[in-house]
Amino acid sequence: MFRTTEFSAVWQLIVDTYGVPTYKEANPVIISFVTFPFLFGMMFGDMGHGSILCSVGIYLTLKGDNEGAGMLRYIVLLMGIFAVYCGLIYNEFFALPLNLF
Repeated sequence: MFRTTEFSAVWQLIVDTYGVPTYKEANPVIISFVTFPFLFGMMFGDMGHGSILCSVGIYLTLKGDNEGAGMLRYIVLLMGIFAVYCGLIYNEFFALPLNLF
């Protein structure tokens, strides 16, 4: 039994789909807070699409009344932030190359 907050419950569900850690094993939820959205951002990597995803995440986070979206609002927000960040590094906006650097 792992104690979770509203923020960590999403990642605990993701970890539990791949396997539940046994007794005296480290819980990989703490590592997945950053690695899962960052790897999504590396895969997605577009400033335009990431900004749409980030704005949806900001809306869900600020609204906060909907219980169905309560579990996903933080993960959508972080995936949008990392997608915009990696899109900035890749110089892509809606799959069009930019010459920013």
